[in-house]
Amino acid sequence: MSTPTSTRPVVPAGAEPVAAQPIPRRPARWLVGRAGRRSDDQPPRGIVSDAERRTPVVRVALRLTHAVVLVALVVVGLGPILWLVKASISTTQDTLRSPMALFPSGVDWANLATAWSTVHIDLHFANSMIIATGAWLVQLVVATTGGYALSVLRPRYGPVLYWLVLSTLFVPAVVLLVPLYLTVLDPPLLGVSLINSFWAVWLPAGANAFNVLLTKRFFDNLPREIFEAARIDGAGPYRIFWSVLLPMSRPILGVVSVFAFIAAWKDFLWPLLVLPDPDVQPLSVRLPTLARSIELDVLLAALTISALIPMVLFLVFQRTFLRSAGLSGALKG
Repeated sequence: MSTPTSTRPVVPAGAEPVAAQPIPRRPARWLVGRAGRRSDDQPPRGIVSDAERRTPVVRVALRLTHAVVLVALVVVGLGPILWLVKASISTTQDTLRSPMALFPSGVDWANLATAWSTVHIDLHFANSMIIATGAWLVQLVVATTGGYALSVLRPRYGPVLYWLVLSTLFVPAVVLLVPLYLTVLDPPLLGVSLINSFWAVWLPAGANAFNVLLTKRFFDNLPREIFEAARIDGAGPYRIFWSVLLPMSRPILGVVSVFAFIAAWKDFLWPLLVLPDPDVQPLSVRLPTLARSIELDVLLAALTISALIPMVLFLVFQRTFLRSAGLSGALKG
């Protein structure tokens, strides 16, 4: 009868015993499923997987879809503007008889010169630029200082002031026309009416609660250590606002600038009420009045001038407005 052999490993003389290593156990099947995988181990998958993208049929279908969507966006977005440009240098008969034809009677460049000089579009364009620039500057000052006070300074009555500013968003703008007009007609402490003055458009434009709340939310996300370091270095509230906060806020300043300029450029009702004098009216107010006394081709040329110049200005300055280099002016690496 044989004796049972021992399963214990044989340790040579003079050698230290080695601790037994635990045998790794396989995880349960449900742990290796989709629910048990980490998000960084598996790239996010869209409607079409990477393997499907490598097939020729899917690749061609995706390219065709992208091309169709791009052409549709160009037609929908640029189609009306391109037609307006075409109609502005066409005759009235061509626009009425064949609006989609491409210059049946040739190009008439005289429409632009007539609209600029004879109809005095240059004067009203200058008024629009003055109104839009002043409204932009007033809104920028109010938005940045209001957001700075609510987000960085944080006074004791800050939450109450925040909810008061937020509550003004629920008041319809039409309801404010009559009291605002009476205020501009006889402003307190001034004793001089602001009617037919650009201040009648600039000052009410600054009372924009949306811009104040937008800048406040942006300032809330800025690192507080920068402000604390500036205070330790001896910077006061005005120095922090001018030298620290504004250089960090270029992206939000660009967004507010675009919103303010476009809103002031296309505003119609309020300038019509407070600027009854035709010599100080902007294009948005004067063009509907001139539509009854000028030819269609000249009117379309005037509309083209009023639409293309803001677009050109935005395309020229979009990199300055919207580039996200906000921290480059405040941090030194």
